Amino acid sequence: MGCSTASSKVTRREMLAVIGKTAVACPVLALGLSRLSCGGGTKPGVNPPGDGYPGTDEQLLDEIERAGFLFFWEQADPSTGQIKDRSRADGNDTRDISSIAATGFGLTGLCIADSRGYAPTTQLRDRVRTTLDFLANQMPHVNGFFYHMVDMNTGARTWQSELSSIDSAILLCGVLTCRQHFNTTTEIVNLATQIYQRFDFNWMLNGGPTLSMGWTPESGFLPYRWDTYSELMMLYLQAIGSTTFPIPASSWDAWARPTLSYQGLTYISPNAPLFVHQYSHAWIDFRNRRDAYADYFQNSATATQAHKLFCLSLRSQFAHYSDDLWGITASDSVNGYVVWGGPPAIGPIDGTVVPCATAGSLPFVFAETMRVLRNIRLNYPNAWRRYGFVDAFNPARNWYNPDVIGINQGITMLMAENARTRFVWNTFMKNAEIQDAMTKVGFRPA
Repeated sequence: MGCSTASSKVTRREMLAVIGKTAVACPVLALGLSRLSCGGGTKPGVNPPGDGYPGTDEQLLDEIERAGFLFFWEQADPSTGQIKDRSRADGNDTRDISSIAATGFGLTGLCIADSRGYAPTTQLRDRVRTTLDFLANQMPHVNGFFYHMVDMNTGARTWQSELSSIDSAILLCGVLTCRQHFNTTTEIVNLATQIYQRFDFNWMLNGGPTLSMGWTPESGFLPYRWDTYSELMMLYLQAIGSTTFPIPASSWDAWARPTLSYQGLTYISPNAPLFVHQYSHAWIDFRNRRDAYADYFQNSATATQAHKLFCLSLRSQFAHYSDDLWGITASDSVNGYVVWGGPPAIGPIDGTVVPCATAGSLPFVFAETMRVLRNIRLNYPNAWRRYGFVDAFNPARNWYNPDVIGINQGITMLMAENARTRFVWNTFMKNAEIQDAMTKVGFRPA
């Protein structure tokens, strides 16, 4: 899932597969999680005193979302709707590689933009219609699933990328958000439903209890499966709720939920970066509900708290890490694209700060993550460009990424909006298939 660099053409998921999985414990019924105060005691609109940033939290979040929308609007082919995998942060970019995950985030971003009046509804609706029509009728697919990286102008597969189950799921989340937000436009509703109903999730099981990570025409199914807790929840709920090719609800129980304890916090987590605790939550509202294993919203809040403590534990190496500046997840670095994070330590951590790491956890621990974003906006002017925060920067090396990455722009914009109004949650959760799937796998009030 996620970004491929032009030089390595390696996805973050392939990098994680190379790193290897943490030893997996058996799923634990009724996992007890440390209780944290979700939201951190501060709401958008309150201006924390003394940090020097002149605006309110609400004003900064609106700046972030407007900049994110600008990326999704400008860095897309208007005739196909496909959105670039990455772009220059100042907007002057000539690359033409799209990732379907960026397009999924971007479709949701168009809905947010419409709800906030960032652009005329007619223009936004037309772009959504164009995008869905291209996906339904022109974009190459196999059994409904799409190739991870495509030419944004033609939709043709690029770099021999895989047919990606998780990136297709992110795209589908965007499609289904548009189906609900633009539900009075029959063509959008019908195209979105056509795209969803075409996904043959049973085929992606490849004869096993868990879904494959993907397929290529050269080698068939990839040797990796979605068999351990991660961003996989959106994919499984889409598959279980499908009205055409559903997989058994028992597949929800088939993936492992290993637990990690760090500085007194215990939570479900694989050996993976922070984004795995964020992506499904961008669309699916897990608040105040749980299945037989966990309250996943609280789990992500705990994971974010543990990640902050992990970053602060590195202050002897990187003096700029502090309560005001922390957060790393898969991103660019001065040495190229890196899948990094912790706890435990993953990748060659070098003091880089990744704004989407904290932004992607805004709904979980609002005050602590907002404190970081306010600090970056005020004190690191080179970290803010036309499309908002650059993908990553390293204060110790005076390095600021010239690029932004579509999926990191996406998780930032969507989680900022969920922290403000819950708009994405409220819209996406109207999809009956998702509601049905959550009932089938045993979600109940927490």
